[in-house]
Amino acid sequence: MQVLTGNGSMRPFLLVGIENTERRRDMTGPSSDPQEQKIAPRIGGSAAYRTFLRDELMPQVRQRFATTDERALIGESLAGLFMVGTLLQEPTLFNSYIALDPSLWWNRGAPLVTAPTLLPAVARARSRVFLASSGQPELAESTVRFAALLQQASPSPLVKYQPLPEETHATIYHPAALQALRTLFPAPPPATP
Repeated sequence: MQVLTGNGSMRPFLLVGIENTERRRDMTGPSSDPQEQKIAPRIGGSAAYRTFLRDELMPQVRQRFATTDERALIGESLAGLFMVGTLLQEPTLFNSYIALDPSLWWNRGAPLVTAPTLLPAVARARSRVFLASSGQPELAESTVRFAALLQQASPSPLVKYQPLPEETHATIYHPAALQALRTLFPAPPPATP
């Protein structure tokens, strides 16, 4: 972000990074899949984490810094799953959502199954959404499906899907985040003299 704002590729904004203590607990919803229940001692804490963001962290940021009403959430992999869950469960919590290679396979693909019933509220929120996927087939397929569902619900330029087939799940973050930030937060046009 510092490089992009410094070279005029995007407008400046306040970035809040959150160190996470239990990623699999905080980024996932409940799961009925026995294999997923084995991957960590605790899973399914995304609703509590969302509550923390909304009720504790965001008020602290507003109290300490000069802010606007604009808010964005970015996540990759399980954090991308959290981003999608937040968009579907609480679409007005953020104005912009960025999901990079989201783990939409979680709970046997539940996010894709439940999305159609939740999309009317997402469309009304008019949030901007940027999705990107690597060349990993199962992640790319589910991300394409989710992007199509969003575009059907809200056929507007508010939803952008960017396939990056040359990237892997391990390399997608930086090139995709660069494109997402430039797309959603473009630099203001230069002032005319």
